[in-house]
Amino acid sequence: MTFNPLEEKGIPLDDQTRNWKELNVEPYKKDRVHPYSRTRGILMNGIEVEAVMFSHQMHRNTLDPDVRKQLAQMRRIEQEQQKVINWLIPGDESTIEVTLGYEQLAVDLTAWLARHEPDPYLKQVYDFALLEDFDHLYRYANLYELIEGKKADAICSDLTEITPGRPTIFEHRHPHDEIRRPMTAPASEPQSVLNALTIVAAEQQTMNFYMTIGNRYQEPIARATYQEIGQIEEQHVTHYGSILDPSASWLENLVMHQWHECWLYWSMMQDEPDPRVKAIYELHLNMEIEHLRIACELMRKIEKRDPEAILPMKGFTEPLKLEPNKAYVREVLAKQVDLTASDSDFVPVSTLPEDDRYFEYQRRVNDQWVPTEEVIRQNSEKNGREYRLETEGPHPVPGLRGAPEDRHGEETDYARRSHPKAA
Repeated sequence: MTFNPLEEKGIPLDDQTRNWKELNVEPYKKDRVHPYSRTRGILMNGIEVEAVMFSHQMHRNTLDPDVRKQLAQMRRIEQEQQKVINWLIPGDESTIEVTLGYEQLAVDLTAWLARHEPDPYLKQVYDFALLEDFDHLYRYANLYELIEGKKADAICSDLTEITPGRPTIFEHRHPHDEIRRPMTAPASEPQSVLNALTIVAAEQQTMNFYMTIGNRYQEPIARATYQEIGQIEEQHVTHYGSILDPSASWLENLVMHQWHECWLYWSMMQDEPDPRVKAIYELHLNMEIEHLRIACELMRKIEKRDPEAILPMKGFTEPLKLEPNKAYVREVLAKQVDLTASDSDFVPVSTLPEDDRYFEYQRRVNDQWVPTEEVIRQNSEKNGREYRLETEGPHPVPGLRGAPEDRHGEETDYARRSHPKAA
């Protein structure tokens, strides 16, 4: 199966504007929607938000009036696409139910990208943050049970396990340790470029979401949990954003953004079971084909370069697929739970000197009270146990099994560094 958007005819730009009735789509039924239909929508919402924000930034850094006009018209359509996809979320789906979809997407998307990443360093970049988003899903699942009295498997089904990852309390690092080594796009594998564009947009949207809705709860523990995890999402956007090629021109980035959107809409069409939503993805794909054509023409006109020469491939052969990744996540957990970051490298926390900036930063932010630990304590106290969904057997890390109050002696390097008397 191969698809090359450069060989397809899209919808003319002047014909892409929709009326209010067309844009105001009927939302899905939250008790009937497939979990991966929910996460596909969350992903594509993030992709369109990135497209809009990138276009605004390019517009602010461009003098050519013709380019600015083309950007403005395409950007208006991208806004319509974003509204349609985001408006699929129903109003009766609570903030934390939407949040569970965001974190399920983060786990299964990142795991898929890691499994399909040809560059060893970039794969490690994905594996590292995967364990952190995995833990966020577990924290929010316990918050959901605590404040709404419901279980997260009603949202996520049993497609993704819900159990501790790298504990969020240990994820807070000095900002200098979030910067990774950038790729050089022309020399990188085609899949690496697509992977990077995907994860940056997805994590940026999660960061934006928590920046916007984290204060909407009245419960102090909920507000604090969103605040703490929201800071990790900021770290993740820096972590992933730093792997992009900083030498690419504005027009090169524009072409790559449109190429990337074509790949993702084509991918989402492959497995979407709802025919109405699948039709939306197909419509948007045909719009993006035209956006790509316009971006390519602008590059030829302004930079006198052939865009086909910088595109990472001449067609798409494998779609991105949202699917269970339980065995893979367990494997990464067992091998990498004790890793932290030092500059652009990933090292066992046990190798850091006592005066490392990591420990000083930990002391500052985790002083006296940590919301993501407190939410587990409160839910355990209320329900007699924490919420977990371990479908594949006991936790792969012995020290992360059992009740939270028993974990000061857990067999992890993080625990030994944090609780030396228990070592």
